[in-house]
Amino acid sequence: MARRARGLAAGAAGTLAARRHRLPPALDRALDAAKWARTPWTADPADVPTLVSPRSGRTARVLIGPANFAGQGLAWASALDRSGVPAVSWAFSADPRFGFGADHSAPLTQVHRASRAYQRRVFAHVVATVEAVVIEAGRPLFGRLHGYDPVAEARALQAHGVRVALLWHGTDIRVPSAHAATHPDSPFAPPDARTRALEAVALRNRRRAAAFDGPVLVSTPDLLPGWPGALWCPVAVDADAWASDAPLLARTAPLVVHAPSNRALKGTDLVERAVRALEADELVTYRAVAGVPADEVRGLYRGADVVLDQFRLGIYGVAACEAMAAGRLVVSQVDAQVRSAVAALGPELPVREATADQLESTLRAVLADRDAARALAAQGPAFVRELHDGRRSASVLREALRLDEPSGD
Repeated sequence: MARRARGLAAGAAGTLAARRHRLPPALDRALDAAKWARTPWTADPADVPTLVSPRSGRTARVLIGPANFAGQGLAWASALDRSGVPAVSWAFSADPRFGFGADHSAPLTQVHRASRAYQRRVFAHVVATVEAVVIEAGRPLFGRLHGYDPVAEARALQAHGVRVALLWHGTDIRVPSAHAATHPDSPFAPPDARTRALEAVALRNRRRAAAFDGPVLVSTPDLLPGWPGALWCPVAVDADAWASDAPLLARTAPLVVHAPSNRALKGTDLVERAVRALEADELVTYRAVAGVPADEVRGLYRGADVVLDQFRLGIYGVAACEAMAAGRLVVSQVDAQVRSAVAALGPELPVREATADQLESTLRAVLADRDAARALAAQGPAFVRELHDGRRSASVLREALRLDEPSGD
């Protein structure tokens, strides 16, 4: 009987979670409070998180957090530092195995289950210190202090004179059903339990963000049509760290690499279907890796001939930029809208276009005309330095947050 009751309760909770975007905000916040109330209390940290940039040693004017997906929060903070605006990145992670370096990192449970007194101390520290905050991915910075609601946090920060921007990375704001309606190879069709959960998260975030009075940023240009008025803050990579002088397409059987961060979203099944015949004919050497350290991926990319990025979403992101910075030939399916958004800033995107159905024939064409492939790949490092080395990202952040010239400390 007790087991059946628990099962019914879990089912009811799952149904509510999948429809949270339709719930009144007060009930939505109450569900978060109930969720975290079941988690054991944690001891308050000894001190509040740092607001001093470790790169410059200066007090931060900008705080970015708490998602830091693919290390981008830290990359943007570092870019602001290089532009003369001291900034810090905070990262709160549910699973430290998938964390990236940040100026301050903490387990999500510790943040959400600290005392209100401690959360008030952190909030007071922020409003007394920084000029601006970038809230990533619709995730709260101050736990339950404002009902786990990032837009309520934004309003509270604004009430203290702090400028705030919301920044979205992708699945946090991309509506799966809309994507599936326009992309034949969308990973969101047919919908499964995971897709329905992503739909609920995206719609909930969009509902909250609609009430936000401030700038909205997106990290990839495919998200621009879905949020009129949003600014594109490009992902940033360390171009020097990925640079490679390894010969390209010199091997009889070129090394083709695929390193998906998420196999379903990247279309790994489609990739492997396409390269199987080429591998069987010994025309290419194929390597797929997942869940390996970043240094290993870097070494693999720098020695590869071709990097296969993604074939379901129609975007390009951090992985493609890293491969382009290494001067490798990147093959991927990128929407025309994304390519147009890039071209509007000047350079063409040097990614060889291929849908999943075209991938095998595209790779055969690359093998047949290696000089053309080398010429396209050679444009990659300069492209990354122009759009994705952090300078443009810092410029967008400074514009969105209305930052003046750096103030003296």
